[in-house]
Amino acid sequence: MPPFFAALVLVAPGLLLCVALLALSTSGMRPAGILLSSRIATLAALLLAVAATVWVTWQGPVTSPLLGLGGLGLSIRLDPVSCTMFLLVAFVGTIVVQYSRNYLDGDARQGAFIGGLCLTISAVLLLVLAGNLFQLAAAWIATSLSLHQLLMFYRERPAAVLAARKKFITARLGDTGLLGACVLLASAFGSSDIATILERARELDAAAVPASLQFAALLLACAALLKSAQFPTHGWLPEVMETPTPVSALLHAGIINAGGFLVIRFADVMLLSAPSLHVLAVVGGFTALFGSVVMLTQPSVKGSLAWSTVSQMGFMLLQCGFGAFSVALLHIVAHSLYKAHAFLSSGSVVELARSAVAPREQGTSRVMVGVASLGFAMALYVAMNFALASVVDADATLSPAVFTLGTILVLGVALFIAQSVPLAAGAGSMAASPNMPAMDAANAQTSHLSLRVLVRTLAAAAFATAAYFLLQQLAAWWTQPSLPAIPVASPVGLAIMGLAVLSFAIVALLQLMAPARIGNPHWRAARVHLANGLYVNAWFDRLVGALRRPLAHVSGNTSGKEQAA
Repeated sequence: MPPFFAALVLVAPGLLLCVALLALSTSGMRPAGILLSSRIATLAALLLAVAATVWVTWQGPVTSPLLGLGGLGLSIRLDPVSCTMFLLVAFVGTIVVQYSRNYLDGDARQGAFIGGLCLTISAVLLLVLAGNLFQLAAAWIATSLSLHQLLMFYRERPAAVLAARKKFITARLGDTGLLGACVLLASAFGSSDIATILERARELDAAAVPASLQFAALLLACAALLKSAQFPTHGWLPEVMETPTPVSALLHAGIINAGGFLVIRFADVMLLSAPSLHVLAVVGGFTALFGSVVMLTQPSVKGSLAWSTVSQMGFMLLQCGFGAFSVALLHIVAHSLYKAHAFLSSGSVVELARSAVAPREQGTSRVMVGVASLGFAMALYVAMNFALASVVDADATLSPAVFTLGTILVLGVALFIAQSVPLAAGAGSMAASPNMPAMDAANAQTSHLSLRVLVRTLAAAAFATAAYFLLQQLAAWWTQPSLPAIPVASPVGLAIMGLAVLSFAIVALLQLMAPARIGNPHWRAARVHLANGLYVNAWFDRLVGALRRPLAHVSGNTSGKEQAA
């Protein structure tokens, strides 16, 4: 694709922007023009994404000329990283816009809402396709501001206003970090072109990196952590459930990935600063563990999905901290597709959960279950590694980062298997009881069903392990022109990897033990504290309240005492 024709990709965000501007002059229910034009714009963006990906696969990366002056303007960078995100955002955006056509059917502000969606998707496309620092920073800020308007769609809801305000404050801190990093990068490399910056960063000697670049990498890491709702500024993400479901889907499946995309986009720069990678690994790893534990205590489907996003973003940034950037990009794609489906089908998830009540365990040793599951998961991992040796790079497999991520995968697979075993064990012990002859037939049927569940679980575990190897190698091959290989781990990095494995093992053990101790008063008290996120978010609530006395003008039900305060 000649550089000039790469600029034609700007048609995708341009059409979505036109729909957003058209929505400003449209009112009334079921605005036919907005509904039709939004579908055409999103489908056109998806077709352009497919065409760009095919061309980059055939011809390689390309950057369009700058449409502007003095380094300020628009340019498109098409490479495996940007094309992957282009495809992902266009696909999710198409589905979300179509879903909104039915979800808000008849709402008086449906046209304005779909216009806001199109504006946000347009900003995200400009972000992931950015070929220069100016466009990257402008699109980063525009994405946040347009999302803020969607989060405030129901301004009459105090909880929505408070959550949006907290998101706004966090986003502005992230904007500051990104702008500072862009200034330092442009000054250090003498260019605002992203391709030029990455090429020159790749040529630098790691032992002679100037302090300004070290600081720029640290600012990029901080901006990514703030954008992706990492501890301790994570509290706003689980609280934005007052928005319409399409906004939740777009946020959790697309916009929240911007932090990870930023780190992956500047992977060559991040490798110049080991402390920045360590910050990503430590904060991301802790957030992944914290979010996964809190997620299990949430009473609502959407609340559990929100905490799942916090955890998954932490794990994705942990992968970036290990230098496994291609794996992190694969994680973004997989998580986005899963989370978009989960939010848009959250209503049916409730019915599915109600019908999936399993019998309690009857005397099976949790230790035996855990050990057996871990042994099977390890055997499965080794077997898949051996079976796929012809397509897996042996050197990469021996990398400490890959070994660490593989160990975490084994722990996850073991926990997945262990959670299916009580069904079979519990049903089997009931069927063998001599004191319940009248229920023999029913228990035998339950035991047969439980055995089927266990077999399906083992098959799913085998499939997931095989997919881990194959998709990882596919991601490495696809991103090879754009992303560096996993670096050699430093002693500090090795210590962080060891701590990560130990921490994930402890959390997996606690999750395995929790069901058998649900009646213990200490476990019940811990569950209450975890359900509230250990109250970490309370300080942010106080900060926001101190900055602006809140919500009396919104709720309309404030008492005289509160108004006086």
